[in-house]
Order: sequence, then structure tokens, then C-alpha cells
Amino acid sequence: MSDDIKKQFWKALADSPYVMLGAAGDREHSIPMNAQLDKDAHGAFWFFTATDNRLSGGGPAMAQFSAKGHDLFACISGTLVHESDRSVLDKLWNNSIAAWYEGGKDDPKLVLLRFDLDNAEIWTADPSIKGLFKLATGMTMKEGELGQHAEVAL
Repeated sequence: MSDDIKKQFWKALADSPYVMLGAAGDREHSIPMNAQLDKDAHGAFWFFTATDNRLSGGGPAMAQFSAKGHDLFACISGTLVHESDRSVLDKLWNNSIAAWYEGGKDDPKLVLLRFDLDNAEIWTADPSIKGLFKLATGMTMKEGELGQHAEVAL
């Protein structure tokens, strides 16, 4: 099951790469960020941000994700680190990113953060026919009748 749910997660994130990201253990609110995915990368995704963003210093972080159709949810832990490989920046750079940085790839405020993934809890909301009937009639639900849940290493 965990491989299936991981595949569902990666597909959902590729379809809508927006997460709420915050420093782990921090009392600051999470902020919306656009995850930059690389199909060849395993265990990481990236965020473009600015030096004045409160997450720009990196460190332990948590991201929350909700799929477009609200049929998959995830809470992801990992560590934000400054990406120093210019080839990664060049590969991920696009017009949507360029619109935010007046100086382009060499803008002094530009920061590229890599989110080194640790693990995640993923939930799917895909009720069975029996589960839908129980929801509609107020019957007691049992685990697995509304979807799946897994703790996975990413």
C-alpha cells in the first residue's frame, strides 16, 4: 500500500505543486509556496524565494499539501537547505519564476531552497460504496472505509 499511496502523492503534487510551508517547531504561520519538482530527483523538491522571506535561512521544516480534488492530503517533514548547484537553478528556472525577480537568475534577493524530504503522512479520501452508505446513514465508520492512510519515507 505505501508504494501506491506514494505514487498517488507525487502525481497529485505534480498536478498542483502548492504547499503550505513552515519552519518545524516555529510558532510562525506556514506560508504558501510553489514546489518545483524534478522528475529525476528522488527525495527532494525546491522553492524559489527571497532573502527577506522568513524561511530563507533554511532548517527543519514541515509542508502541508491538499490535492486539487481534496482526495489526497499530506504532511511532509524535511530540511530546507540552500541549493548551491547553479545547474539546478538553471533547470528549474521558468517565466513564472522570472516574473518575481527583477535581476533574473542573478538577482541579489534570489534564494533557491532545496527541501530534503524525510517522511510524510499521507491520507486519501476515496470512500468505498459501503463507506459512502455509512456516511449517509450515520453508521459507525471503520478504518479504511473512507480512504487510506500511510506513514512513508520519501
